[in-house]
Amino acid sequence: MTNLAMNLVHTAAKHPDRPAIRLGDSVLSYAQFEQASQLVAALLAQHGVRPGDRVALMLPNVPHFALLYYGALRLGAIVVPMNPLLKEREVAYHLSDSGARLLFVWTGFEQEGEAGAVLAEAKTIVVEPTTWPGLLAGLAPVAEVHEADADDTAVILYTSGTTGKPKGAELTHANIARNVEICADELIFVSEQDVVFGGLPLFHVFGQTASLNAAIYAGACLTLLPKFDPRAALETIARDKVTIFQGVPTMYTVLAHFPERDHYDTSSLRVCVSGGAALPVEILNAFESAYSCIVLEGYGLSETSPVVSINRLDQRRAGSIGVPVSGVEVRIVDDSAVDVPVGEIGELIVRGHNVMKSYWGKPDETAQAIPDGWFRTGDLARRDEDGFLYIVDRKKDLIIRSGYNVYPREVEEVLYEHPAVAEAAVVAFPHPEFGDEIAAVVALKPGAAAEPDELREFVKAKVAAYKYPRVVEIVTALPKGATGKILKREITLTTV
Repeated sequence: MTNLAMNLVHTAAKHPDRPAIRLGDSVLSYAQFEQASQLVAALLAQHGVRPGDRVALMLPNVPHFALLYYGALRLGAIVVPMNPLLKEREVAYHLSDSGARLLFVWTGFEQEGEAGAVLAEAKTIVVEPTTWPGLLAGLAPVAEVHEADADDTAVILYTSGTTGKPKGAELTHANIARNVEICADELIFVSEQDVVFGGLPLFHVFGQTASLNAAIYAGACLTLLPKFDPRAALETIARDKVTIFQGVPTMYTVLAHFPERDHYDTSSLRVCVSGGAALPVEILNAFESAYSCIVLEGYGLSETSPVVSINRLDQRRAGSIGVPVSGVEVRIVDDSAVDVPVGEIGELIVRGHNVMKSYWGKPDETAQAIPDGWFRTGDLARRDEDGFLYIVDRKKDLIIRSGYNVYPREVEEVLYEHPAVAEAAVVAFPHPEFGDEIAAVVALKPGAAAEPDELREFVKAKVAAYKYPRVVEIVTALPKGATGKILKREITLTTV
């Protein structure tokens, strides 16, 4: 049987008393997790949910997310995870596009959730800790697990919509199950002895596959943090003896520079994983120096379940996203889909068991993204002679100044070398003579000082004349998405 929910069944049978999900002082064992998922399946059936129906979850990182997720999978339903910060019209879009007729929304977010559900003609169930037991009371547990085919859709994950309305990536039971096995067995070697940090949003593919599902598969404990904060993260690591930390670059940045980090015992950490965006080498080095723990940078997307490549514990290179995982092929091609020579820059395309089934209800967009069995990532990359991959930038973020290609990440890496810089983003703005002109938006470290002219000259001394930013703006903080990824599309320049 391929159903992803079988991972929970097997782990609960093998390790019934081990802690599965933790939030603060509240701990759920694997036996309790399995029993609760059976009751959730009964609750869904009571509301008319059948195999193939879509069930939307609009919850932060709380145990109830995991219970609903696995209860829905057990019944054969398709999970539609949603950011709890979505507004009415966004909620309505996700529900209408996926066809979900049932939405579970966490208390405190129900105003927008319920309003959006009304527009989409969906039913809402508000999840609140004190009333949760009442929702499950008197139900007959659903012990059986729906027999799913490998190609059956398990989850619909909506992309960030940077180029238009979000699209729902259909990930199958086989997509996720194989990616989970690779994460746990081949890359970071998760076991029942591990405690996995659960600060990545569970509605996002990184947190869902590499944190939640990998922990359940291996029998590890997932300790949740509903909202990332450096102090709360360090308290969680110290209290629960976290062994595996997974985060995005902005998390590593704030932890590396957190002034009180030495007040917390983080010696339990054995491996850290970074994904979601490029990790600046300066940040990687600063974090490893501060916490004495190796960081493995990897690469993936919602459409690839997500892991495509990663550095290994015994083989890694700073600045690289590593090499492809088992069963996944990558190529670097030009605009005609012809492979470029080693060391040259082209678009990274992917083929393998991790590539999504399709974009939900969008055959034309699916054909455009996967025209020949190879998924077009939209990321520009190069490969060295040893097969290590390096992301250069997003294809759409490429800046062309006077006919010269400027890759923002290269300039950002230089800015991160400046001792005052905490975060940086390089973007383009229109110029009548050069086509694109270059700007840098920078946030400084706490207590640090720097002037725009100083930062501009710092970069100018280290890159070719056509690459340095002519405009530098200093801001309090850069705009970020749900995972902490810097959102360049939301940056507004004030001086041009």
